[in-house]
Amino acid sequence: MSAFGRKNGPGGMAPGSRPSFGVARPMKGGEAARPAPPPGGDQFPPLPGEEAPAPSEPAAPNKADAMTRLADRANAIHEQAEIGGFEASVHKIKEQVLPRLLERVDPEAAATLTKDELSEEFRPIIMEVLAELKVTLNRREQFALEKVLIDELLGFGPLEELLNDPDVSDIMVNGPDQTYIEKKGKLVVAPIKFRDEQHLFQIAQRIVNQVGRRVDQTTPLADARLKDGSRVNVIVPPLSLRGTAISIRKFSEKPITLDMLKEFGSMSDKMCTALKIAGACRMNVVISGGTGSGKTTMLNALSKMIDPGERVLTIEDAAELRLQQPHWLPLETRPPNLEGQGAITIGDLVKNALRMRPDRIILGEIRGAECFDLLAAMNTGHDGSMCTLHANSPRECLGRMENMIMMGDIKIPKEAISRQIAESVDLIVQVKRLRDGSRRTTNITEVIGMEGDVIVTQELFKFEYMDETEDGKILGEFRSSGLRPYTLEKARQFGFDQAYLEACL
Repeated sequence: MSAFGRKNGPGGMAPGSRPSFGVARPMKGGEAARPAPPPGGDQFPPLPGEEAPAPSEPAAPNKADAMTRLADRANAIHEQAEIGGFEASVHKIKEQVLPRLLERVDPEAAATLTKDELSEEFRPIIMEVLAELKVTLNRREQFALEKVLIDELLGFGPLEELLNDPDVSDIMVNGPDQTYIEKKGKLVVAPIKFRDEQHLFQIAQRIVNQVGRRVDQTTPLADARLKDGSRVNVIVPPLSLRGTAISIRKFSEKPITLDMLKEFGSMSDKMCTALKIAGACRMNVVISGGTGSGKTTMLNALSKMIDPGERVLTIEDAAELRLQQPHWLPLETRPPNLEGQGAITIGDLVKNALRMRPDRIILGEIRGAECFDLLAAMNTGHDGSMCTLHANSPRECLGRMENMIMMGDIKIPKEAISRQIAESVDLIVQVKRLRDGSRRTTNITEVIGMEGDVIVTQELFKFEYMDETEDGKILGEFRSSGLRPYTLEKARQFGFDQAYLEACL
């Protein structure tokens, strides 16, 4: 008997209500004209051969002064908007079709097929169900219904459309009633909906189960990753009061290089050259910045400059680094089991990595006492090691490293910790996401050594804010301090001393 002819008995999910979503308001005083949505909605692209209407031109921003903008912000009323029209009708039909479809399909057999094969098998069954329900659809509606049903059964449901959109860099699900996405550095409400909390929770479980993690009331927090390397964080009730929350940080399919970052305006030509030399000359680099500032992207770009003959080990909580080298071995931590045992921490993996003959050790992010293990690796023959951490400035970065080491059980004086940091770290690269959504490399700072009990640093490059355009775009200038770099001797050992000196002066 065909796998699609087997009946599993009646049952299915009752259609749920369709919650409304908030509308993001612009920060400027005047309301920009909102472009009319295409007939198929934002979620469903037009069929081949059909042309989407051109979006209308937005109105020019209102040139309100600062006090007017503050008053508008204080008096703003954030309305709720219903998602209607084409998308709503397709989702309504999907709720009726899905339970009957599941009665006619063997889920285990369906899971072995690709999306294209499943689509071919589903088409006649969907038509049969629609005939039973006495529902007539045109070609566009059939195409959209088929797509959402397959996403529901094999993919991540409503999230599939956002995951396939290259312009979306962040997806933030705040419970079943609200989803926001980041496009070009700005947050906007997403045109998707979940049936209910149970529907959203099932999708969250499907994501974390792919990497052998779990999420439930006993372990309500989970870090995971998607097949393309995108980072996922899930937090469920009772910790999340508005229902299951999913945060997805997407990564570009095309590897980003330092030259691409320079073209994006993230750094100047001289800064790009200096960072290339720092990566090639095995300098120990710490990349510092806030959440979503581009630390992991910068680390991936720097890794392009590693010699292909070097053995590189990466250690992370959730493996999201995508190094561009042939001899690269990623390692990943393991959370504790249900009995609270069997956890493997970053510190454990760093100690084990020292026995694996690495040339460089790269940590995705340090948050605690494993910072000391990284410094030990940097200071014991593994030059060129790199890591990322959260800090607002290079000086705060050094203070955080001291504090993280003191968080552990290591009984050594603070002065010895500071000396270890000063001897291990060569460069601190500070990245920042500015309020207009752009990401800039704001500082490249050298760590020179100790003067008394204070770590001495020297700034090589700095981004200086100058002005702001009428549409909110920040203007600034990347400036070199003109100082002779302290790490010039390291560059000389690799034959890059003249190029490094010219880039910094």
